[in-house]
Amino acid sequence: MYNVKVFIFSPIQENTYVLFNQQREAVIVDPGCYGSDEEDELTQFIEREGLKPVLLLNTHCHLDHVFGNKFVAEKWGLVPHIHQLEKKVLDFAPAAGLMWNMPFDNYQGELAYLEPGDTTGLSGDPLQILFAPGHSPGSLCFYSSEGRFVVSGDVLFRGSVGRTDLPGGNANTLKESIQQVMYHLPDDTVVYSGHGLSTTIGEEKRSNPFVRG
Repeated sequence: MYNVKVFIFSPIQENTYVLFNQQREAVIVDPGCYGSDEEDELTQFIEREGLKPVLLLNTHCHLDHVFGNKFVAEKWGLVPHIHQLEKKVLDFAPAAGLMWNMPFDNYQGELAYLEPGDTTGLSGDPLQILFAPGHSPGSLCFYSSEGRFVVSGDVLFRGSVGRTDLPGGNANTLKESIQQVMYHLPDDTVVYSGHGLSTTIGEEKRSNPFVRG
């Protein structure tokens, strides 16, 4: 069973997640640490809890979700796992950083590609890989049926949905992803979003003003 720790990183206020089990193994999802202070905050938590990071996942590769990829990869010897459609988004991230006046050192190295419908995660604690494009062309969500939670990236938020005006975004595709993928999860599933507070699938189906269940 996973424990979930959230960090709010960078001026964009992105949610970085550390998922860890009783064996003290950890999955880092969307490391958004920007600068040494935030890198230290992440490191100190992992060392204080006695965790061993063994997997690096990206829901998608917009700049705020990959600021810390290079640091995490080098610190713990991990390879980012992404959907193959996000490779071009990752490659564009440094240019996007300059546009936002947030330059950063992008990860450049080996990548592992995730296949929707497969599972990832830790041994004995699977995470189902859900394909939910629309905000970004290869957006993925990671669902724990035992833990009753999903890490949704920027697909679904509390009372909102991901923006679709960035390159590769599509409003109709995002709506379809939410209705056909996210809203098929059990109502009591906790949604850990890429920004803001958590919510549940049931709450968003009832009250989300953009996509109702």
